[in-house]
Amino acid sequence: MTSKSLRDRYDTATAGIEAPFAVVDLAAFRANAAGLVRRAAGKPIRVASKSVRCRALLTEVLAMDGFAGIMAFTLPEALWLAREGVSDDILVAYPTTDRAAVAALAADPDATRAVTLMTDAPEHLDLIEKSAGGRRIRVCVDVDASYRPLGGRVRIGALRSPLRTPAEVAAFAASILRRPTLDLAGLMAYEAQIAGVGDTPPGRPVRSRTVRAVQRRSRIELARRRAAVVRAVRDLTNLDFVNGGGTGSVETTAAERAVTEVAAGSGLYQPHLFDQYSTFTGRPAALFALPVVRRPAPGVATCLGGGYHASGPPGADRLPRPYLPTGLSYDPYEGAGEVQTPLLGRSADLLSVGDRVWFRHGKAGEMCERFDTLHLIDGDRTVRTVPTYRGEGHTFL
Repeated sequence: MTSKSLRDRYDTATAGIEAPFAVVDLAAFRANAAGLVRRAAGKPIRVASKSVRCRALLTEVLAMDGFAGIMAFTLPEALWLAREGVSDDILVAYPTTDRAAVAALAADPDATRAVTLMTDAPEHLDLIEKSAGGRRIRVCVDVDASYRPLGGRVRIGALRSPLRTPAEVAAFAASILRRPTLDLAGLMAYEAQIAGVGDTPPGRPVRSRTVRAVQRRSRIELARRRAAVVRAVRDLTNLDFVNGGGTGSVETTAAERAVTEVAAGSGLYQPHLFDQYSTFTGRPAALFALPVVRRPAPGVATCLGGGYHASGPPGADRLPRPYLPTGLSYDPYEGAGEVQTPLLGRSADLLSVGDRVWFRHGKAGEMCERFDTLHLIDGDRTVRTVPTYRGEGHTFL
């Protein structure tokens, strides 16, 4: 489909909706989900909820073959999803210090069976035990998956867990097993330097070769170390799951025998940062539309709002990307603004006040923090409008 016909389809499907608003193209969403399942090659995919942030779409993807369970980003979110019946298998991906939420978890027998908390330090275990008041809680151990070449003098990857070696992880696992109210359910190791870093940054061939070389070495090192970690812990106890990976590494992580499931979420929406991978191609599924409210000069069309920056290190790649019509770019002195966003290019002269410009966010679920509803498009019709987390009154982070 050409960019013009795609834009026409989106404009037709949302003709009665006043911009700004956000949409999800269901055909693209389902195609992306099917692509993730193919790449996982039989390993179940745990859906990263922070990349979706819409209860209706989480429910839809979990109904598809190949998906099982949720990776939540906060404990209050996990409690809400469990209470609403979205899933009975929810792993909280980050440690919590929310004592009230741990107490609420412990007080709900259904939630304690469904929710697993993340840990990587004795302080986490102490807090959970004290807040849970003697009730049994499931926990998971987070394992550092960063790459440390040159004898560890260089670190490539996210600053997450302090637990790295098989001996360190096994010792921590043993300390959990000595606590009678904690059940060690699983292990997680997220290789951010592979799953979250594209290997084809546009216009940077040297960086692309460097990223691929580093990722290749990191994959080999991590596969060996992760297998050794899992063996060391399984010598102590049985595990329900070993989780790894993300959208950018689904096929390589799933190929490891030690891994029982992979995590993914961003690939469902396919934000523009995930265009920079050589191993897969997704379809843009989540978009937002801004209205043109000014034509201040030839070659300029100004939209209302638009300053929806993605998290991460600051840079131009963290800005939303003008998508339709093609050929638009930011004014270098204003960028994506809080209340207005001037766009430059020949396409601007084809736009009139009241027309729409369609954008793609740099990341996936973060777009949903700006909109309280998502309009679901099927073909050239909006078939349903569903609330985001924000629309249901929840801003967990």
